[in-house]
Amino acid sequence: MSDTDCDRPVSVVGPNGTILSLETLPPPDTRRWVARRKAEVVTAVRAGLLTFDEACERYNISAEEFSSWERAIDRHGMGGLRVTRLQEFRD
Repeated sequence: MSDTDCDRPVSVVGPNGTILSLETLPPPDTRRWVARRKAEVVTAVRAGLLTFDEACERYNISAEEFSSWERAIDRHGMGGLRVTRLQEFRD
């Protein structure tokens, strides 16, 4: 275990108030990204449960895709992550 691993939280409070851990995050082979799952991954990265790079690698997503999830949350809350709202919220 590295020093970095020792500094990481074991669990964090997720976007809907539930406890998130590496075991309860969406599975690495997730293909259907609903708003809740995206928000859980963003919350996990922001809280230090996993790093940005680890999230991108674990979920096989680009840095741009992850960053778009963060921007959507920052601008519009979790509702901004819903695919049906993308056109409405686009600049």
